[in-house]
Amino acid sequence: MIQNALFLVLSILGLYGLQLFIGYRQGVKNIGNHPGYRTLISGSSFLGNFLPPIPGIAPGRNSLFRRKHEDHAKWGWDVISTVSAWPRVRSGYRLADAAVIKEVTSARARFPKPVKQYSVLTFFGRNIVASEGEEWKRYRKITAPSFSERNNKLVWDETCRIMMDMFDNVWQWKDEISVDHCVDLTLPIALFVIGVAGFGRRISWNDDMKVPAGHKMTFKDALHIVSTDVFLKLIVPKWAMGWTERFRNCQTAFEELREYMLEMIRARRTAEKKEERYDLFSSLLDASEDDSDGEAKLADEELLGNIFIFLVAGHETTAHTLCYVFGLLALYQDEQEILYQHIKSVIPDGRIPTYEEMNKFTQSMAVFYETLRLYPPVPAIPKQSAEDTTLTVSNAYGEKTVIPVPAGTDLVIATPALHYNPRYWEDPHAFKPARFLEKDWPRDAFLPFSAGARACIGRRFFETEGIAILTMLVAKYKIEVKEEPQFAAETFEQRRERLLANRPGLTLTPLRVPLVFKRRV
Repeated sequence: MIQNALFLVLSILGLYGLQLFIGYRQGVKNIGNHPGYRTLISGSSFLGNFLPPIPGIAPGRNSLFRRKHEDHAKWGWDVISTVSAWPRVRSGYRLADAAVIKEVTSARARFPKPVKQYSVLTFFGRNIVASEGEEWKRYRKITAPSFSERNNKLVWDETCRIMMDMFDNVWQWKDEISVDHCVDLTLPIALFVIGVAGFGRRISWNDDMKVPAGHKMTFKDALHIVSTDVFLKLIVPKWAMGWTERFRNCQTAFEELREYMLEMIRARRTAEKKEERYDLFSSLLDASEDDSDGEAKLADEELLGNIFIFLVAGHETTAHTLCYVFGLLALYQDEQEILYQHIKSVIPDGRIPTYEEMNKFTQSMAVFYETLRLYPPVPAIPKQSAEDTTLTVSNAYGEKTVIPVPAGTDLVIATPALHYNPRYWEDPHAFKPARFLEKDWPRDAFLPFSAGARACIGRRFFETEGIAILTMLVAKYKIEVKEEPQFAAETFEQRRERLLANRPGLTLTPLRVPLVFKRRV
């Protein structure tokens, strides 16, 4: 009896293995055996996201950023293939060819966004990021008017106010401020900016310290935990969320953030005085009211979903990018001095810069862009082929080949591979902001905001906020790496690797960036 059972189990496993092998061979054939990864486990699967790199088994966690352009150089093409057998046979391509990427991002009908991969962002409702087709067009039409020059000026003015509030009331013009992790500084700044410029919720540095009545945690803490542990909420079933303290905090944070968003909606809807506002929230709320035909254009769940996506995107991306900016400037003191001298040339009297002067801070923008090139917030931008088609790909030697792209093929715009591609960027691993001051820098090979119709709608918001924070801080404080005895003997390369170490998350997340800010005299 035991032998029969064992034989049955082995037979089933053998048939399953044979099925995977046949499917795998077909997957390789479907992409014309174009060079690239051949692994048992998909790098996009749950297990593949946790395993280290094992040749033939799994590409390894965070492989897109960790490997950058190395695999494209190894296999000789700026588009490489990926074929895996488990949990189901998948074949696809990683794109680091600017011309191919431009074709893919320009042809939305041929290469739509695979919205199922964005289910993690729909906890509170459908939204502009996790949508495609007519649904996306509706969200885009509703939200686009918010990102106006009036809103950009509001972003700049409020960012400068928040920075002065920090200098005057938090740092109190101290000569030296030490932070164990720079994100502890940049996250609240970014949250305060999105709070007021996005949602009309003005928060000072001394606010949000106590938990409001009727709540279990502050708005700031709830948003931070949600954005940090969003994948935890996705993979842990609801009945298991009470097992550990971290699980419980995650569950509480999601409940609290929902309540805070509902309170924001109720407060604005019931306000006696209707003010003319230029924030994003106003456009979303207007779209949720009944139109002339008595039919709501934006359902309450969609309202919550879009509020959530702009809250998360509007603070985490900025906070992490600025963390890398300050870390790089602390490492490269010569570049920081160039930036400081340029800021002084624009505002020699040390006054608060105006929004109208933003375009004069070209060195600030160059530092910001070079940081985004080196540390793109989203290392992988997924697309999918909606039909049987082909792509013409090339390599460093100018050779071209046509590759088959069957319907359903996964395409990933590998942002780090593109940003570190020596075909477009000279000395790509070096921190050289000056490359963005040249008139002919390769714009098609710079995709921190994606490209085409699906490019980031909040790009100008993000840039305005980032340039204001960077300019205000460097004008008044010098940034240095925090000296710690245990790292006294490390080389510059080791220090850079340690300071800028990261992990994957909703955006590329810095692990620990200890810095010191010293007041300039």
